[in-house]
Amino acid sequence: MKKMSKKLMLITIGSFLFAFGINYFAIPNNLSEGGVIGIAIVLYYVFGWSTGLVTYILNIALILIGYKFLDKKTMGYTLYGIAALSFFLWATEGIGNPVVDDSLLAPIYTGVFVGVGLGITFLSGATSGGTQIISKMFNQYFGWSMALSILVIDLLVVGASVFVIGQKKALLTLISIYVGAKAIDYIVDGLHVRKAVTIISTDSETVLNKINQHFTRGVTVFNAKGGYSNQRKDVLYAVVRSQETVKLQKLVAKVDPDAFVVIHDVRSAFGGGFK
Repeated sequence: MKKMSKKLMLITIGSFLFAFGINYFAIPNNLSEGGVIGIAIVLYYVFGWSTGLVTYILNIALILIGYKFLDKKTMGYTLYGIAALSFFLWATEGIGNPVVDDSLLAPIYTGVFVGVGLGITFLSGATSGGTQIISKMFNQYFGWSMALSILVIDLLVVGASVFVIGQKKALLTLISIYVGAKAIDYIVDGLHVRKAVTIISTDSETVLNKINQHFTRGVTVFNAKGGYSNQRKDVLYAVVRSQETVKLQKLVAKVDPDAFVVIHDVRSAFGGGFK
């Protein structure tokens, strides 16, 4: 129950941030968006229909599609996410005024709020409905980045919205979508960045012992030979969380100030203590 409550809280926060970005920054500046919400915004401009109500209705068809491909647990959280997003879109209607007309601030902040909101929702294991259901399926079955999937679909929707909001606003909307995609990637992947660390030291055994004492990470030892010195050395290799790299560097430097340490990004890591 505690875990489920945490997930529902994340979905609620993410849905509110998404709706806030739409109603406070996007619509007051006559911008659009991608996916279902983009269609809802265009219909709001043309007919004055509630974005919350239209978003909820349009999501029904995609829910039926997503139910066949996503597990019941994910779909359950997604249903809550759709309801929460639709509610906050309705509750926050008309709260915003243009920040600065035709400025870059509106699309940038729209992208930040929408992207962070979606990222938080994705972290909970849910989607906010709409094209996020499709992107979730692409991510699960084809390995596509959720941000990339959303970006492609959003571009198609924005392209069609040119006839309503005009070319200039559509181009500003593309900035919003790009910023949002980057925000999603940072929230979903950036908070779980891994670093691979390679350590070459003359006192590798002591360094290894220290790492084993202070880190709950496995270390692999390679036998190597220096290309110039022709000396045999042990090379240590470990994968750690990004926030652990500074601690590891200090530990190695304390044992062997002359140790050669190489740190590089890891796209993903699973098994061995990593989820």
